[in-house]
Parts: sequence; C-alpha cells; structure tokens
Amino acid sequence: MAFSKQQLHKFADLIKIDISDEKLDQMNIDSVIDWLDKLQQIDTTGIEPMLSPSEHKLPLREDVVTEPNMRTEIMANDPDTAGVSRGYFAVPKVMDE
Repeated sequence: MAFSKQQLHKFADLIKIDISDEKLDQMNIDSVIDWLDKLQQIDTTGIEPMLSPSEHKLPLREDVVTEPNMRTEIMANDPDTAGVSRGYFAVPKVMDE
C-alpha cells in the first residue's frame, strides 16, 4: 500500500508534526507499511493477548530508609535558589490561569 505525499502530509498534520518533502523521501514510509501488513497476516488464533512479553515478576525489596534527612544535599543541586530557603525546587511556570 503506497501513500501519496499529500496523504502523508495530512497524517503529519493530524499528529501535529511538521515534515518536509525531503524528509518524507528519506523515511521510506512504504516499507514500514508493507512490514505492518505482513504482521497483520500472521495467524494468531488461539493465542491470548499479553500485557507484557515478560511473565516474570520483579523482586520487591523492603522499603527501608537508608540515608535519612538528605534535604540539604538534595537542595544543593537546584541551580535556581529561589525556593531553596523554603525547602522546594523553583521551576518555571508552565500553565496560565
């Protein structure tokens, strides 16, 4: 299945990315689509979907404080000292009211 440049630009617009014609030519999108079509043809009847390819459970460790009261050392890493005296990291505003 081949896509036209117009269709690819429409897809890019839908997912909010800006891509040039030169970049589209380099990407070889058709080979990816062909590969996905091959994956769709695989017979998966009788195979249950899985949430993870690994069935192993990670070992849990006991939740123990190993180095207590490191606030001063941690706060020393903050390049903006505006909030350090109050005990928090100062970050740039990301939302308007």
